[in-house]
Amino acid sequence: MPVVRGKNIEPLFTAEQIRQRNLELAQDIMKGPCDDLLVISVLKGSFIFAADLIRALHDVGLAPEVEFITLSSYGTGTVSQGVKIIKDIDSDVKGRNVLLIDDILESGRTLLFAKELMFERGAASVTIAVLLDKKVKRKEVFEADYVGFECPDYFVVGYGMDVAYAFRELPFVGVVTGDA
Repeated sequence: MPVVRGKNIEPLFTAEQIRQRNLELAQDIMKGPCDDLLVISVLKGSFIFAADLIRALHDVGLAPEVEFITLSSYGTGTVSQGVKIIKDIDSDVKGRNVLLIDDILESGRTLLFAKELMFERGAASVTIAVLLDKKVKRKEVFEADYVGFECPDYFVVGYGMDVAYAFRELPFVGVVTGDA
């Protein structure tokens, strides 16, 4: 079990499993609406997954335009009242096929907001790719079009995902199991 910054981190999905799954996802995405494709990475957690998936898309013959959006749930206490745009995209989505990429689908609120926003702005289609799907946390009736892995009800880190800004750099997705 790897020890990172004094924490035991048990790999849940290895770097090789993720690499292979990204290629499979790219092949699946290529079968969908991908003419004039605009890929939008939902920051911050998806940045590594998005970069690797975009490279896999290139490997299967797609050359999408790439954008970034930063969204945040907000509200008082622990109850989300909605989603707020922290940093918006610069590109016009009107008439385009949009692929939203996020690290993990949990409640569904953020990605539902992003999908509806892109349709309100005139996108021809909006599909969703997520590395992890944690169905047990779903609050909205919402599914991703492309899913890397089903995620058990663990708090996961690595491959872009963090806890207190740590562990984003790990090449795998893991579970912090305690102090080393």
